[in-house]
This record gives sequence, structure tokens and C-alpha cells, in this order.
Amino acid sequence: MWRCFSAATGLRHRETEIDRMSAAMIAFEAYCRVALDDIRAQGRYREFTPLCKQAARFPYYSSANGREVLVWSANDYLAMGGHPAVIEASCAAAREMGAGAGGTRNISGTSPVHDALEAELASLHGKPAALLFTSGFVSNQAALSTILASRPAGKDQLWQVFSDEKNHASMIAGLKGTPAHVQIFRHNDMGHLEALLKAAPEGAPKLIAFESVYSMDADIAPLASICDLAEAYGAMTYLDEVHAVGMYGPSGGGVSERDGVAHRIDIIEGTLAKGFGCHGGYIAGQTEVVDYIRSVAPGFIFTTSMPPTTAAAALASVRHVRGDQARRDKLFERAEALKRRFDAAGLPRIASVSHIVPLHVGDAALCKEVSRRLLEEFGMYATPINYPTVPRGQERLRFTPTPVHTDAMMDRLVTALVAIMKQSQRKAA
Repeated sequence: MWRCFSAATGLRHRETEIDRMSAAMIAFEAYCRVALDDIRAQGRYREFTPLCKQAARFPYYSSANGREVLVWSANDYLAMGGHPAVIEASCAAAREMGAGAGGTRNISGTSPVHDALEAELASLHGKPAALLFTSGFVSNQAALSTILASRPAGKDQLWQVFSDEKNHASMIAGLKGTPAHVQIFRHNDMGHLEALLKAAPEGAPKLIAFESVYSMDADIAPLASICDLAEAYGAMTYLDEVHAVGMYGPSGGGVSERDGVAHRIDIIEGTLAKGFGCHGGYIAGQTEVVDYIRSVAPGFIFTTSMPPTTAAAALASVRHVRGDQARRDKLFERAEALKRRFDAAGLPRIASVSHIVPLHVGDAALCKEVSRRLLEEFGMYATPINYPTVPRGQERLRFTPTPVHTDAMMDRLVTALVAIMKQSQRKAA
């Protein structure tokens, strides 16, 4: 009876809800339904897999039914999320300051730990100043949009922006909606970038926006060459190091530190959510530039500050990682070990010069199917990467081995992938 009553009540509620809806809302809901059906038909509907991270047993997680799952796609690249020093710093901050910041940075939301973290990040990149944001997406969007809304060369001179075609969505979001003239250069193509720089209006402010490690293709930008062009044509440089901070360079300052060009980069943007295993984003650069963004960017001013628990955990992680070269060495050794195993097994690995190991699948539905079977049949999880994250036909699984993924784990993974891919090929034939 309860089920019948609930169903009837639900139907009446829906009918009442429709009666109250505007014509525009009814039309928009119908549009959403059709669009979602189309996404499902293309095999690229995103379904979240709820997994509980086990701090003491990472990279093992547990599923909703309690089954243990070995995760291969986490962005906690250095396994710092469960480090005892990081957890204790967060707990100590919670006991002292509570769970949340209690306001924006301007309204009681700045604690000594926020200031200390910004000073640590500035030091990490060899810059005079740094500024925290609530995420890496927000730091890119807020910083770029604020810069490009300015008029450093006079009201009639718009920014000329040169953006790598594979830049992250957060960078693209920061470019859109600004008055800047944006041109896209072919991925890591220095000849194309120089041609665009040459053709730019003389005297206009210029900015080159690019990443160091591109996480979907697992390649690395030629930072020194970009700096050479920037200096030759008087352009500012804006570098996204989110997939490199903590891991590259003698102290984890990223590829710019590894390549000895950090001092030639004007603004370095990074995250605390990947190599440092915590949460939040930041920029580092010249004092006046950082202060201007702090004073003007809506994405910074009008949002609640990072919780002190998170800031304290991140500060402990950055301080530890800067001195833990062994952890960095182990990360790259593990990545190379997995690449060798994929190659030996004849798996279609996409070439990689970074710690990220992508495996080509080439079909959205098949990509989801391989991921599903890997989880359901073998207790391992790897995220399917489909359009629009990558172009159609370039769908892939993305593996990120960490310092704590063992040889035995890798052997299990390869055995499972070979079995799944062979069966998929037979079905396709």
C-alpha cells in the first residue's frame, strides 16, 4: 500500500509541479531531456562511480557495497592525501579553528595558515607573491579574465592572447567573455606561435597561455622555446603547472623549475589537489600583479575562503614534498614500469614523456565498456576519457601510477586489460 500511495502522491506532485512551471522552464526541461538522450546515444554520458578512499591503504578504495577497488586514475599523484603529517595538520587545524573559514578572505576568512601557505607557494616557484583560490579551475578563470579585462597599453589596445589548442577548459573559460583578441596556436607548435606573434598589432599587450604537462596526451610543452618567443616579441607568459607541481624539478616546483626557466615565466598557476593531495588552486608572480588580481578578481573576492583545515593540510604537504626527492623518483620509476608492461603486452599505449600513461581505445561506448568490466570483473578502476575532453575517435583510458602502485598490481592490471581488449576485438570483428 505504501508503494501505491507513494507513486500516486509522486504523480500528483509532478502534475502540480508542471502546473507551476513557466513555459520557458517546460521548454528548457524538454531540451535537457533530448540533449541527455543524445549524449547517452553517443556513449559519452558521464556516470559517477562512488568510491571511498582508504587513507591508510591508498591506492585502494572501497565501493558502496564494501568491495575493495584498486584505483588507477586518481590525481593524488604522489599519494600525499593520506600522509600522516598531512592528516594530522588538518585535524589540528580543525580542533583549533573549526571546519570552515567562516567568510571570504576579506571577511574573517584569512588565518595565519593562509598567509603561510601563500608564502610557501611563492617560495616554491621563486616568486615574490602567491594567491590562493578555492580550486585550480577558479584560479585560471579568475586570473586570466582579470588580466585580460585590463588595458595596460591604453583603452584602444586590446590584449592579444596566444593560447595552445589543448589548454584546459579552465583556461579557456578565463579567455572567454573578455575583450581580448584570442588566437589558438597548434599544440606545442613554435613555428605557428611565432607566425601569430609576428602578425600581432605593434604595441598591443601580448600574452601566451600554455600548460607544462598536458594531462590527456601526457606530453610536455617546450617551455624554454616559448620563453624565447615571449622575450623576442614582448609577450607575457602564463603557465599552468597543475599536472607538474610537486613532481617535477629538484623541489617540486614543476617543469619550469626542472627546465630552469621559472624566472622567465611571469605567472605560474598551480593546484594543491594533485601532486600535493589536498585541494585548492593558486597563482604565483610579481607582487603588484598578484595584488591587483587579489584586489579586483570577482572569483577571489566574492567566494568563501579555503577552509583552514585544507590550508593547513596543503601547507604540511608542500613543505614535505619539497624535500622528498625519493617520492618523486619513485613516481617516475613506477610510470616507466607500467609503460614497459603495456608495450610488452601489445596494448595500444599512447606515447608519453610524463608520469601519465594513456591507453587508446578510440570509441566512446567501448571506452566505457572497458572501464565497466575492469571494475566489475577485476575490481580495478580507470576513468574513461571521452569527448569533449578529447576529440571523437581519440577516446582513452588514463592511468596514473603512483609511488605506491606495486609490480603485482601492475601485473594484475595488464592481465585484465589484455583479456578485456581481446574479447572486445572479437566482438567488433
